[in-house]
Amino acid sequence: MKLISINVGMPKLVDINGHQVNTGIYKTPQTGKIWLGKTNLTGDGQADLTVHGGEYQAAYSYPLEHYAYWEKTIGKSNLPYGTFGENFTVSGMLEDEVYVGDRFTIGDAIVEATMPRIPCFKFGHKIGKPDILHAFLTSGRSGFYHKVIQEGYVQAGDAIVRIAHDPNSITIRRALGLQKLDEGDAEALQQALTIAQLPPLLRQVYQQRLESLLAKA
Repeated sequence: MKLISINVGMPKLVDINGHQVNTGIYKTPQTGKIWLGKTNLTGDGQADLTVHGGEYQAAYSYPLEHYAYWEKTIGKSNLPYGTFGENFTVSGMLEDEVYVGDRFTIGDAIVEATMPRIPCFKFGHKIGKPDILHAFLTSGRSGFYHKVIQEGYVQAGDAIVRIAHDPNSITIRRALGLQKLDEGDAEALQQALTIAQLPPLLRQVYQQRLESLLAKA
């Protein structure tokens, strides 16, 4: 596993359908060592802190392996790193291999995988495909967020090493299915709710889904 690129950017106003919208999705690759703090990377920011950023979304990773798929899907070639709004473009970390709560060393830092990314309209606008959100979601190619366990400097080219794994946890892909794709039954949701590292947002969504399923039973 490897950190291919570090991408950051501060929020800026863009015109979307005649409206000025503040967004932090525009990220550009950086060189040298970058400080990863508890809530973000130096030089990075999120526009809407009600749905982005914070302890459980301090940084966002997206697998390099998905770039070829999206280049073919949207008909664009040589997409630059950071296209998907990710802070870390990574290799060897696919959604069906990374588990909620997995911890990794990257440079001097330690991060924990928390939950999948759910796309918003700003992403569709950025890549010129406003109708892509459903396809992005159902593709399972969501990427995933991190909680920062230990702050430190990170740099493109750093090796990424998994140092902790809970065998009773679920993959990021499974977490996405339970959260947004109506996958899984009551038993699957009950099992997911036993995961100690489950982020509060997922815990709330899974609990609500479980209660709904039980009410219909």
